[in-house]
Amino acid sequence: MAIQTGDKLPEAKFRVMTADGPQVKTTDDIFKGKKVALFAVPGAYTGTCHKMHLPSIFLNAYAMKDKGVDSIAIVSVNDAFVMNAWKRDTDQRDEAIFLADGNADFTKAIGMELDASANGLGVRSKRYSMLVEDGVVKKLNLEAMPGKVEVSGGDTLLGQL
Repeated sequence: MAIQTGDKLPEAKFRVMTADGPQVKTTDDIFKGKKVALFAVPGAYTGTCHKMHLPSIFLNAYAMKDKGVDSIAIVSVNDAFVMNAWKRDTDQRDEAIFLADGNADFTKAIGMELDASANGLGVRSKRYSMLVEDGVVKKLNLEAMPGKVEVSGGDTLLGQL
């Protein structure tokens, strides 16, 4: 069953690239005691994610933080090396933390997995945005179609703050 507004995020581990290589971060490390704008995408560098979803986040990053968001997180079912390269290529002002959910553990734990095997992509994440306060989902915006950014973009979440 998919996570819903009011639910607490389950304990999960992500990989985040640091100067010392990939490091593990837990859901508590990312969300405990913080207001976090979380954006999930099916895949780093894929067309809609790269050209539409990420720009909508970064165009609204300052405004989200001005409205009380402590951090912006982007999660994808990709490895930490790919997520680090994507951050390097897109996050020019270092506004977000890029979370690698390489085995889709977090994605599956919240019921947001997407079977993209027909396109050769395997298990991925559905596209959504979420406002999380101290580990609890306050807003959830799930796209009906993974190739669209109609309700999961930075502008929508900003309007909900």
